[in-house]
Amino acid sequence: MFCANEPMKRVLILMSKTGGGHLASAQAIQATFAAHYGDEVEATIVDLLMDYLPWPMREAPKSYGWIANRTPWLWGTLYRAGHTSWLTDPIIGATVRLSATSIMEMFVHYRPDLIVSVHPLVQELALHALERLRADIPYAIVVTDLATIHPLWFDPQATRCFVASETAFQAGLKAGMSADQLRLFGLPVRPIFAQPTRPRLELRHELGMDPNLPAVLLVGGGDGIGRVAVIARAIGKRLAVRGVPVGQMVIVCGRNRRLQTTLSNEQWRIPVQVQGFVSNMSDWMAASDCIVTKAGPGTIAESLIRGLPILLSGYIPGQEEGNVPYVVENEVGVFASEPAAIASQVARWFGPDRSELQRMSENAKRLANPHSTENIVAELASLIDL
Repeated sequence: MFCANEPMKRVLILMSKTGGGHLASAQAIQATFAAHYGDEVEATIVDLLMDYLPWPMREAPKSYGWIANRTPWLWGTLYRAGHTSWLTDPIIGATVRLSATSIMEMFVHYRPDLIVSVHPLVQELALHALERLRADIPYAIVVTDLATIHPLWFDPQATRCFVASETAFQAGLKAGMSADQLRLFGLPVRPIFAQPTRPRLELRHELGMDPNLPAVLLVGGGDGIGRVAVIARAIGKRLAVRGVPVGQMVIVCGRNRRLQTTLSNEQWRIPVQVQGFVSNMSDWMAASDCIVTKAGPGTIAESLIRGLPILLSGYIPGQEEGNVPYVVENEVGVFASEPAAIASQVARWFGPDRSELQRMSENAKRLANPHSTENIVAELASLIDL
């Protein structure tokens, strides 16, 4: 059933749209397979939870964004409750039983040569279905969290498990995986981040930025959620000294069109670029001097590659908590949650603490893993004899 003698290898990437990071990681792996193996591989992304769980279970992932961003305390409670086996085991067991048939049918339809998971909630579902099918298919896990790792990420039945930090590696060992199963390669990032950037002045000219003023990049994730507007106003005010701009700002609002419209209509006292969802984040990062962002692992990984000092403005309780000490203790950034404190820190970096900004930039480049996705995909390819 799964062993047809076809020249093209089929890779099935399992994820779910609970936050943008899982999809971004899946797309990075898919694009890297395409770039390096072309017609030898067909990599397909499947949302296992939303497309193959029975109703009403398939509706649960849709609430993630609302809970994580509007009631983060509740998300933190749910996240920590997930560490309690007596609470989660009955729920997972019921979900496995109810979804087994549809997941088995999905595997039969796609006939994968390799399965790659980039989501912690698909392991038991997928591996149970494979066991019932008696299908001997390599199963790899790519952990898309950085420093706080939920135990559901790991399963000793997996062929490989790729992690991005020593903390994650140790968590895998604690969860019952062997050192031979684990690989410490870094987070999967978009292929463009493995490429060198063009000169900053060239990028600034192309992007319509001031060529001389230091630039802060303020991002609100793919959905533009968080206190982006109030932080932007605080920075804009603080970087205008007696009416003279001492810095410029780029604000990426993601898919939040209302936020983009609001900020585009502001009367700024410094040069400001307000963008919606951008496909050239690598260029905006390379053209900037620092970034203000919540503690999302993907943005952190990409910022490190581009040598951007990171000012963390917040985090999702539970899954992103460990990213704050990761950034601070590695001296690649700082944490500040109040808009006035964020603005003051940016002003210091652009003024008397310019040497600190440079030192953090150098630290970031040393900590970065620009070829992480290439390394992950190369090992994945070896599992199917490519």
